[in-house]
Amino acid sequence: MQLSGSEIVIECLKEQGVDTVFGYPGGTILNIYDALYKHPEIRHILTSHEQGAAHAADGYARATGKVGVCMATSGPGATNLVTGIATAFMDSVPLVAITANVNLPLLGKDTFQEVDIAGVSMPITKHGYIVKDVNVLADTIRKAFAIARSGRPGPVLVDITKDVTANKAEYKKQKPFELDIPRRFTDDDIEKAVKLIEKSKRPYIYTGGGTVISGASAELAEFAHRIDAPVCDTLMGKGGFDGNDELYTGMIGMHGTKTSNLGVSQCDLLIAIGARFSDRVVGKASKFASKAKILHIDIDPAEINKNIKTDASIVGDVKEVLNILNSKLNKKSNPEWIERIKELKEKYPLKYESDKLTCPYVLEELYRQTKGEAIITTDVGQHQMWAAQYYRYKEPRTFISSGGLGTMGYGLGACIGAKVGRPDKTVINIAGDGCFRMNMNELATASRYDIPIIQVLINNEVLGMVRQWQTLFYGGRYSNTVLTDKVDYQMVARGLGCEAIKITKKEEAAEAISKALKLNKPVLLECVIDQDDKVFPMVPAGAPIEEVFDADDLNEQND
Repeated sequence: MQLSGSEIVIECLKEQGVDTVFGYPGGTILNIYDALYKHPEIRHILTSHEQGAAHAADGYARATGKVGVCMATSGPGATNLVTGIATAFMDSVPLVAITANVNLPLLGKDTFQEVDIAGVSMPITKHGYIVKDVNVLADTIRKAFAIARSGRPGPVLVDITKDVTANKAEYKKQKPFELDIPRRFTDDDIEKAVKLIEKSKRPYIYTGGGTVISGASAELAEFAHRIDAPVCDTLMGKGGFDGNDELYTGMIGMHGTKTSNLGVSQCDLLIAIGARFSDRVVGKASKFASKAKILHIDIDPAEINKNIKTDASIVGDVKEVLNILNSKLNKKSNPEWIERIKELKEKYPLKYESDKLTCPYVLEELYRQTKGEAIITTDVGQHQMWAAQYYRYKEPRTFISSGGLGTMGYGLGACIGAKVGRPDKTVINIAGDGCFRMNMNELATASRYDIPIIQVLINNEVLGMVRQWQTLFYGGRYSNTVLTDKVDYQMVARGLGCEAIKITKKEEAAEAISKALKLNKPVLLECVIDQDDKVFPMVPAGAPIEEVFDADDLNEQND
């Protein structure tokens, strides 16, 4: 049947099972919005800003495992998506961003609100298209979804000229398809890995976001217990392995636990699963896991030997590879090694000041009252690290945060998207006041649609993580990191249509959290903490991860 380009866009979204789109209309994309108006089966969430739409689509994708979709008009509408697209790219999030551009004859002529968004976004997308012919529009959108979700996922941009959205072409419905990605690993790769594991006396598993993306948490649990290996995770790997499991040792890296950092430094085999050896994990690369053989399992061949040289590798889907390894490995035990790890866990527990209101205390109380069943989204900074440390994640897709790009202002949009995608879950965003100020306008989105999220605002009136570095490494010179101004966040929240609760004392936290959880409305929970609270443990940038220190070490050094 003959349909306009705009109608083809909507029909293709329906083909892909899209039930929600996040976006903001404008001149060049009006034809698509007009077609969307006629299809209430696709819910459109109008955000306060296009960046919020991109972050919401990202949060939706991470929470559900489906492809997130955002839309924007040309020029500034499209460029406002860029930070969200880059965030999704760095964390391998399946996203399709649909933008509209000026009419084809006007391209390249500095037309009003014309930007080469395909060119702008090329380095931060898995693929990008500019559609200039309505006859290829449907196939282009179908390919975009297939590329976004296949292999290592990522964002894809589809830019459509306005005349294409008006022109007509023949449309025939098709079923979604996956890209055919050939198996890259061999039987020899598997056998080499099996031999390394069988020979090891002190194996350690380091798991990342690839385990979550692959849906391999059950296979990872079986693998860890089969080879009797402790497990640490990255920020992106949270929930891929049960945070309450006896083999779990916490996060690794700059703000990882002492147990994980020291354990990895003492192991004889490090098994990296769906992780990319980022600088925040590795520290000084030449000293990382220096006593260990390295086995790396990842779907992306570009990650093998990129940051850390391996002794063996398997390029493939984590779930598939772990299934094969589990079928080939006999159950083994490493009692002396496990006992050593238990000793480290007992000697170096996470700890914080217990006599005052702190972010760790708030997170532990949130965990207690939600029974660990909530989805936690975060912004970036101290609160992000505390959320990774003190809320224990039992299952995948329950911790959502900007890892690779470290995008301040990410969390609130992602929280809205996650709640829209998983309405059955309690969804809570943890943000510092510095991050919250960047995109707090998205509270208006939550109130407009009555999306019952909880925004926990950790208010210390400073840019906490930057100030922590200034304290430790810049002689206490607090250049532009103090936020003691006249913003009343309670009034802001109420002015944007949300409930607001303020906590200034530890004794107020439990009741306030209980109230926020029962309201079933968008609510701001402001927690006022000390500006000098710091995230520990910590490894200085570029130092070996075994040189991890905490507040006690710092006090001894100062004495």
